[in-house]
Amino acid sequence: MFVLSASLSVPTDGNFADWVIFLTQEYGGIFLEGCMWTLLIALVGTVAGCVIGFICGSIQTIEIQDTDPLYKKLFIGILKLIFNIYVEVFRGTPMMVQAMVMYYGLPMIGISLAALPCGFLVVSINTGAYMAESVRGGIDSVDIGQFEAGKAIGMKHFEILRFIVMPQAIRNIMPQIGNQLVINIKDTSVLNVISVSELFFAGKTAASVYYKYFESFFIVAVIYLCLTLVISRIIRFIEKKMDGAADYSLESTGSTELKGEV
Repeated sequence: MFVLSASLSVPTDGNFADWVIFLTQEYGGIFLEGCMWTLLIALVGTVAGCVIGFICGSIQTIEIQDTDPLYKKLFIGILKLIFNIYVEVFRGTPMMVQAMVMYYGLPMIGISLAALPCGFLVVSINTGAYMAESVRGGIDSVDIGQFEAGKAIGMKHFEILRFIVMPQAIRNIMPQIGNQLVINIKDTSVLNVISVSELFFAGKTAASVYYKYFESFFIVAVIYLCLTLVISRIIRFIEKKMDGAADYSLESTGSTELKGEV
């Protein structure tokens, strides 16, 4: 835990720059701690949400055939119904409300979570609902002929997804994943309602001492902007790496050898 400094003198005038410098020095540790938790919650929530989204999106793409046994039709149908309800509920309600419901509602059914674990859970589940639709769209964007080709050589549905479709779908939805991470960095601010010590909460802490809300949240805004800009650049770099080199050439050794034999 960071300790506040007591050696700095409080600005006697209302100069904006002096107050920003003072608050940055006085509460720099609190801002840094809040930034760390904001970034950690966003990263973990996005990764966990992507896992949930890939599971939900994959299940939603399973086709039920008329020849399938009744138990399979019922099982897949119930799974799809559960996932559809989950997606609609968490996409249709604000994350702030979800945080309040989980934090104060889970103890009523015997599940007690501290503010921080509850924050991780809320961001993960909320992200999973959005990523489920992104994954489904990414899978649908892959040419249907590749599904049919996989079936033609005897591959099962999840084998086709794993080895053929998912590698292409991940590249297609990479911008959505990056966008969701940026959104999560900003949306962690709503977790201050359950007292998670993220960046927005740090800004409230600094502002409430000297009642300098504009100066405090100006610092917070700059930190948020720096985080989102850096993350956006990293995601774009990853996308370029996934695309491969732009000046590639096809290997022609095999065709040359065949021509020589002829």
